[in-house]
Amino acid sequence: MLTRLTRSAVHGLWTSFAVVASLTACSEAVPQLPAVAQNEVILAFGDSLTYGTGAGPQEAYPEVLSALIGRTVIGSGVPGEQTSGALQRLEHALDEHQPKVLLLCLGGNDMLRKVDSSVTEANLRRMVDIARSRGVSVVLIGVPKPALFGGSAEFYERIAEDFGLPLENGVLNDILKDNRFKSDPIHPNAQGYRRLAEAIAELLRKAGAV
Repeated sequence: MLTRLTRSAVHGLWTSFAVVASLTACSEAVPQLPAVAQNEVILAFGDSLTYGTGAGPQEAYPEVLSALIGRTVIGSGVPGEQTSGALQRLEHALDEHQPKVLLLCLGGNDMLRKVDSSVTEANLRRMVDIARSRGVSVVLIGVPKPALFGGSAEFYERIAEDFGLPLENGVLNDILKDNRFKSDPIHPNAQGYRRLAEAIAELLRKAGAV
């Protein structure tokens, strides 16, 4: 009886340790960001996915995200924009809004127009460099490749790993595979943008930003 109890107790202790270790590993998996104060700004920077094409102005993900996290989230999305154009306007946007965090969601239009992926990756890396040189933290949002089972382009993971960035790399792929959340083949509807906002809010919480 004592042997059984002892073995049971040891097994229970190891199980508890494994659960704690697993939870700790999960919490450490997301790179940490400085906390965003109530009076500080988050800048959502991108293309039509940031602009909110396919939904109303108040249904775009930056608007929904702002309500979810209780912070000012400014949407700076230009429909149809490629990373080359975004790179040209980033510094002005940073100067104008002085954000604490930059949410970077770009690359889809490059892929649609068959821009070489190395060019897209280099432009995104340059944008991360520009933001971080000004003390702005960056969160990267992966965009799916325009293919039936494409998933997000591989360069998002490389960039996030190299710079130590929080990365949301799955929700847009999930949204755009489900007609319930789409307004057209490449844009979410209001429900889809809410799902995107919820995923980013959760990532910001895990990263300690809010």
